[in-house]
Amino acid sequence: MAETPIKITIGEDQVEGMLADNPAARGLISQLPLTLTFSDYGGQEIVATAPEGLTMEGMLGGESAPAGTIGYYAPQQAIVLYYTDVPRFPGIIRLGSFGGEVSLLSGWREPRPVTIDVLSAP
Repeated sequence: MAETPIKITIGEDQVEGMLADNPAARGLISQLPLTLTFSDYGGQEIVATAPEGLTMEGMLGGESAPAGTIGYYAPQQAIVLYYTDVPRFPGIIRLGSFGGEVSLLSGWREPRPVTIDVLSAP
């Protein structure tokens, strides 16, 4: 299986990304499309609780997350979109990456709905 192209929609804005070919990312793909309520956490990422946990089988116990990473924080069953670089931390799992203007995610004062879906071929 190859990487899976996705789109992330926040209000009127949309960015594209790729989900990796790993067990946790495949678990997320099986749940798409998803619209989740994301909130800012720590001025470095936005997070939302996943409706179903993702498998950790075959995954590292912790990774770093450069800006533009789509991640999973296993201890809280959270989908995470990182807009700043985060050093290696236990529980961070990389699911993929997204492009575009990562500053679109910073400075949120209120939770917002975000939709993640497989990018359809034109």
